[in-house]
Amino acid sequence: MSSMPGMSMDGQMAGHGAGGTSLAPGNAPAPAAPSDHYADRIYQNGAMVDSRSMLHNEHGASTSSMILFNLAEYQVRNGRDGYRWDGEAWFGKDLDRLTIKSEGEGVLGGRNGTFMETAEIQALYSRALDPYWNLQAGVRYDFKPNPSRTYATIGIEGVAPYWFETEAALFLSNKGEVLGRIEGYYDQRITQRLILQPRVELNLSAQDVPETRIGAGISNAEFGLRLRYEVRREFAPYIGVSYDRKLGKTADYARADGEGVKATSFVIGVRTWF
Repeated sequence: MSSMPGMSMDGQMAGHGAGGTSLAPGNAPAPAAPSDHYADRIYQNGAMVDSRSMLHNEHGASTSSMILFNLAEYQVRNGRDGYRWDGEAWFGKDLDRLTIKSEGEGVLGGRNGTFMETAEIQALYSRALDPYWNLQAGVRYDFKPNPSRTYATIGIEGVAPYWFETEAALFLSNKGEVLGRIEGYYDQRITQRLILQPRVELNLSAQDVPETRIGAGISNAEFGLRLRYEVRREFAPYIGVSYDRKLGKTADYARADGEGVKATSFVIGVRTWF
């Protein structure tokens, strides 16, 4: 193939020697990486130190925090109305954080005057595995139901493909009982402010726990569909419907205690964060 005007047959510009990627291959060691900052060659006497520190803080070294209530709702159902919350707070950096989670529910005028049916809090160390997933480990304490329990906890949370928010955890109690939980939800944007959120939560147990009225297998499941309107990103009232169902031996315990095993609720609440 004929060469272009001004080019030699080996691709070099006429009148110029080899350079750049035209250098002949060899075994010479790579040049040493620069040990200084290029800007220091222009700005003397440490003038760039503060700028480098600010850049470092703005790209992962700074600490931040957040408090989020994904669910804070009143539940209207046939019979006794109820309420529910599900929230978390975290403080830390991009890779390492302290995370506090809490969730629970109750009824108004419950059995034997009981107002709160379940309530728990978790204190977790959270470590980022990659941009989408966090590994979490710590302790969980159940205030309700009685008798209370303390659990060692390990779990994972993050964003699955197609933007499904997902959490899964295992719990080992101080009595040797093993529980599990899987939950997930998806935000389907109808408009920039109107969001439909389907949600599912499954609780599992490796064995029957008569003290806390939990049966082996899938103990209960919750399926919800909530429509929220973001007045601001940090404040979004919502309405929706929730279906709760106790299963297996857990349902048998509920029947023996004179309680229902399923409930469909109209919910009204607010999702908020700050």
